[in-house]
Amino acid sequence: MRFAISIPQAFGDGEFEPGAFRDFLARAEQVGFDSAWTQEQVLGSAPRFSPIETMTYAAACTERLRLGCAVFVSTLHNPLHLAKSLSTLDQLSRGRLEAGVGMGGQRDFAAFGIDPDGLVTRFTEGVRLMKACWTDQKITFDGRFWQVDGAAMEPKPVQKPHPPLWFGGSHPNALRRAVRYGDGFFGAGSQTTERFAEQVRVVREALAEADPQPKDFRIAKRVYVAVDEDTGRARKRVTDALNRMYGRSGGEELTPVAVYGPPEDCVHGLRQVADAGAEMILFTPLFDDAEQLERLAAEVMPHL
Repeated sequence: MRFAISIPQAFGDGEFEPGAFRDFLARAEQVGFDSAWTQEQVLGSAPRFSPIETMTYAAACTERLRLGCAVFVSTLHNPLHLAKSLSTLDQLSRGRLEAGVGMGGQRDFAAFGIDPDGLVTRFTEGVRLMKACWTDQKITFDGRFWQVDGAAMEPKPVQKPHPPLWFGGSHPNALRRAVRYGDGFFGAGSQTTERFAEQVRVVREALAEADPQPKDFRIAKRVYVAVDEDTGRARKRVTDALNRMYGRSGGEELTPVAVYGPPEDCVHGLRQVADAGAEMILFTPLFDDAEQLERLAAEVMPHL
């Protein structure tokens, strides 16, 4: 079992404190987290820093932590620009990048100048083109959305053939695409443990049927977490934070996706995530990031 922590990104105008950010990442390295991860949100009322810039800053603040995004909504990106940015970040971090991609659900595609028609093709084509940029000396690509004729992109990523490519998604077809094109499946924080277990079964079936079988395919899950002796207080804070994050109000339908309460309750909930198939758990505190990091490291991780 490997443990990861979310990189703080929720800063309003003028709230970012570089010293506290550096201290958080240094402490994450000290207490034994394997990696630290961002999320992507371009449009939305909840403040959130961009993942690439945040990871680049984090790379300069750390020596060992691997750095990832779960996930880029890659259908909203030009794959050439995204491949270049990620290759550069892998170089700057000396091979510590983890890249996650997802197709996206109901998005403001028109705001990005994208026609949602053919979205699956756009997604898979973009992934294939990024891989070509990372591996081919001369890139020749003839797709529906992108065409490249003998171009080059240098430097390549430090990691060969490319940084680990995680796939998000929940539909069975998306899970099978993860096996076909990716190096791992990353369960969403918005999914319950029970739903994640169902997704893992589909992934494992696809792995068993794959020819050739992917090597070192990994399974992870983001878990929204809050360690607090007062279960009622934790539940209210979790509910309020998730409603803000997902733009909802007046209900608690998202609260069951989180693990919260006293340390022993959190250990119990996280063991269920591991039993469902997670080989890596990404702890995503919903408040008090630095305090939650310390409590997770001291009171939860040693018991998992």
